[in-house]
Amino acid sequence: METTLLWPEGAPGATGTSTEDSPAITSYLVEGEGNAAIVICPGGGYGMRADHEGGPIAEWLNSLGISAFVLRYRVAPYQYPRALQDAQRAIRTVRLHAEDYGIDPARVGILGFSAGGHLASNAGVLFDKGDVEAVEPVEQLSSRPDLLILCYPVISLDDPYVHQGSKENLLGVHPDKDLVTKLSSELQVSAETPPTFLWHTSDDEAVPVENSLLFAAALRRHEIPFDLHVYAHGIHGLGMADEEPHTKGWTDACASWLRLNGYTK
Repeated sequence: METTLLWPEGAPGATGTSTEDSPAITSYLVEGEGNAAIVICPGGGYGMRADHEGGPIAEWLNSLGISAFVLRYRVAPYQYPRALQDAQRAIRTVRLHAEDYGIDPARVGILGFSAGGHLASNAGVLFDKGDVEAVEPVEQLSSRPDLLILCYPVISLDDPYVHQGSKENLLGVHPDKDLVTKLSSELQVSAETPPTFLWHTSDDEAVPVENSLLFAAALRRHEIPFDLHVYAHGIHGLGMADEEPHTKGWTDACASWLRLNGYTK
């Protein structure tokens, strides 16, 4: 494992130089050349980052032959657009160093849990194709992920299905209505949104399952391929879901979907 700062000279908008002011990726690489890669965004309501949704997920992806990069993105008191900038920079950075990492720059996905799922979904709908005139080579590259994996994600930032804590940490107590609309990912899906895998539990009391349903419905309207798995039971924040005999099947379902999309052999 190696941790790489996304902005070695300091991130835009950083208010200090501590670890929490310094977005980074920790690499979990598999041997070989031309491997697929996935950036991981742990959840935590934009107030923290849950460890069990980082390293263990990277190790699982490694077991499938996929290199993984756990993203240390900025959380409260940082607000929009910092976390999204961090996710976009992570995707660009992985592509820039694709040869060094032994990965295929055309197979770079992003995976997120809960609020990290919101961040990943935003990365999938609010990307840019890079600035060819940028001074930094990394900023010349596209921030569009090639696929999305969204695990019990926060999607909508509006009533009635919003996770209020994530919304307030990201946008403050009285956010601009236009910004709420812009960052409600189901409203920003387009024909360029990447193929997506979603899973949720139907009895999630923290982030209602409607978040995943809304995103899936938007994908369907735009004819974007997707898998949607809704499990009968499981509290919010399950991660690998090892202690839920039925729900833990999400990893097998996701592995099958990744194989279908050419990310594993």
